[in-house]
Amino acid sequence: MDFQYSDKVRDLQARLLAFMDEHVFPGEAAYFDEVETNRKNGNAWQPTRVIEDLKQKARAAGLWNLFLPESRHGAGLTNLEYAPLCEIMGRAIWSPEVFNCSAPDTGNMEVLARYGTEEHQKQWLVPLLAGEIRSCFAMTEPAVASSDATNIEARIERDGDHYVINGRKWWSSGANDPRCKVFIFMGKTDPDNPNRHQQQSMIIVPRDTPGVSIVRHLPVFGFDDAPHGHAETLFENVRVPVSNILLGEGRGFEIAQGRLGPGRIHHCMRLIGLAERALDQMCKRTLSRVAFGRPVAEQGVTLERIAEARIDIDQARFLVLNAAQMMDTVGNKAAAKEIAMIKVAAPNMACRVIDWAIQAQGGGGMADPFLAPAYAGARALRIADGPDEVHRNQIGRLELARHKVKVA
Repeated sequence: MDFQYSDKVRDLQARLLAFMDEHVFPGEAAYFDEVETNRKNGNAWQPTRVIEDLKQKARAAGLWNLFLPESRHGAGLTNLEYAPLCEIMGRAIWSPEVFNCSAPDTGNMEVLARYGTEEHQKQWLVPLLAGEIRSCFAMTEPAVASSDATNIEARIERDGDHYVINGRKWWSSGANDPRCKVFIFMGKTDPDNPNRHQQQSMIIVPRDTPGVSIVRHLPVFGFDDAPHGHAETLFENVRVPVSNILLGEGRGFEIAQGRLGPGRIHHCMRLIGLAERALDQMCKRTLSRVAFGRPVAEQGVTLERIAEARIDIDQARFLVLNAAQMMDTVGNKAAAKEIAMIKVAAPNMACRVIDWAIQAQGGGGMADPFLAPAYAGARALRIADGPDEVHRNQIGRLELARHKVKVA
């Protein structure tokens, strides 16, 4: 496996690193201060001036929409090429939006670019690519075990020239944002289909359609994730044109696999970026603090954790790069095991490394404006996009299938 990056990628890496050092890290305190001020003023979901100003700088620097492989819309990078850039952006929890590379918009833009009609793309993809609006992905439901997505109960029913949508969703990423103008909604169009993976469809729902409402925002371990966040959403007799269906009835799982594969690469590489920064903080902190007569960095347990963190981060990175290369060369379906492996490995690694960094800081680590939300986000990703247990089951079945073939 050759993970040597092209001159184009190395140039983008250098420019991204410079942008992070010049604009993002120095602006981090101002960003969190602005979010807190908006929260105190009762408007936590108000977009921040810090990000909006940096978006203009990033776009002018040519660091915009790097995630899309289609050169017509994005930078024309493969999954393997984009992965190291995603890691750099992940070093600050809030920075992917600066480059128009944040979830769920990235996944939704990929869906619209791959599966949307020309009209869908004109109405929704173009303003998303321009960063003029934001979007939401509505898939998970509170009333069923959503680890098995075939359990989805929300309905999409044909009524003449319209579909009527009814259902309750939660962890609807981005729904609280006032810039959110469109939902991509997954529900059942054919609940009686004997093939459980052809019962579901995905459909475009404009945010202002009558019957769409926000029930509540959902905190993650006490963090509201404002100004982005997640919500419980309700769809009551929502009517949209038949033309809003994506790819056709019964194609929802097909779209989901096309959407979630690259998304898992993005999540995992951003986690590696978080872990790298956590390790950096751990090293600096333990070198500057003295306990029991010597620097904390020289204590045996600290040295061991620093070493284990370096091993864990590098292992996870190589696993992700391998999965990205396989997706590029043999496709998402053939890379299913590798994608499942990184979805287990990367969040667990990040939780472990960030936890050690918090421990190294002592009491300050629990209130650290980077480490505390970073840990909450990493822990949440052991559930988001499929819990660990589902991915481990898939890995185990695929491994056993390989051996069964040999025995036969």
